Amino acid sequence: MTPTPTPATQENWLRLDRQICFSLHAASRAFNGVYRVILKDLGLTYPQYLVMLVLWERGDLPVKKLGEHLRLDSGTLSPLIKRLEGAGLVRRERNTRDERSVQVRLTEEGAALRERALEVPRRIFASTGFDVEELGALRARLDELTTALDAAALSETPGQS
Repeated sequence: MTPTPTPATQENWLRLDRQICFSLHAASRAFNGVYRVILKDLGLTYPQYLVMLVLWERGDLPVKKLGEHLRLDSGTLSPLIKRLEGAGLVRRERNTRDERSVQVRLTEEGAALRERALEVPRRIFASTGFDVEELGALRARLDELTTALDAAALSETPGQS
């Protein structure tokens, strides 16, 4: 059972250094900085790298499914795909059975880039100073946190039960 907070402990809750959201934000920005340097050799930004990871893993996908995997809406995802297409790494094709659906496919160049990208996770891992078990445990806990926050957001949505 969680102890009831006292006014004295509640006062500390508003300190920036006590906010888990800020710690996650700061870690995310630090990761982005490391990725920026590492991905420069591949000619990718971090969000573009995430798109490529999904396509390397899953193959051709409709934009909608790609967005679901990345937790991005089409308004955010479409410009990323457009830039990747401009770089010759992917191509977009309308689904012949459903004109509203756009399929994203790797080009030969995009598929070949995967080989060069194999070095990225090793370099990121080396940058963290964590061992494999620590990183695995952290990722698992963050996944649990995401699931809990998704559930909390759903329960707070007006009109939802």
